[in-house]
Amino acid sequence: MTSLVIVDLTPIDKTKLSEYSALAAETLKPFNGHFIAKGGIETLHGETAHPMKAVIEFPDKESAINWYNSAAYQAIIPLREQGMHSQFHLV
Repeated sequence: MTSLVIVDLTPIDKTKLSEYSALAAETLKPFNGHFIAKGGIETLHGETAHPMKAVIEFPDKESAINWYNSAAYQAIIPLREQGMHSQFHLV
């Protein structure tokens, strides 16, 4: 079954975030993952901690977990932490 990684984020350094985003997109390819949405959000109900979201689609839960734990993705986490505050969720 298709799985989604949903990222709630607040940019803190737009240059670092852009660099991270480009690198992150490349790390998705071996796991057949791809962004299906990213950008500012419009809250329809309730409160939100972050003004932006990214949604990444994978063919299954195992692919999503393997991507997140991959050496290639783990290597760019320090850049991610410099570019944004975030929460990652697996659905």
